Amino acid sequence: MKVILLDDVPKLGRRGEVREVAEGYARNYLLPHRLVLPASAANLKQLEQIKQHQAVRSERAKADAELLAKSIEALTFSQVRQASEEGRLYGSVGVQDLVAFLAQNGISVEKRRMGLDEPIKALGEYTVPIRLHADVTAYLKVSVSRG
Repeated sequence: MKVILLDDVPKLGRRGEVREVAEGYARNYLLPHRLVLPASAANLKQLEQIKQHQAVRSERAKADAELLAKSIEALTFSQVRQASEEGRLYGSVGVQDLVAFLAQNGISVEKRRMGLDEPIKALGEYTVPIRLHADVTAYLKVSVSRG
């Protein structure tokens, strides 16, 4: 079945592309989640208009993400924690701590957008990437010191 992607679908394609997918996949997943349109003659004619609307929406989202990135990069997350003589923390600084800090500063970011693979378990200065948009990544400065 030929479909027009209305949104980026992992392992399938980017928005605006025309793809051939299994009928069951389209009927049971893609169409109910409004990720695609059937590639009928009328929908193919509207494809250019759909692409233009999505380009405008994408540019607006990118501009918002760039503003958000500037406000995130202006912040520094400072945490005072107990640590051993070697500099190992008795606890850790995780993604949830960073999300809570950003929320206190009026910035809403999902946990899955944080680029912190493992919790911070040692004293020091760190830079944590935050993926706000496909083209925009902000870097939050994190400082963990002994208390």
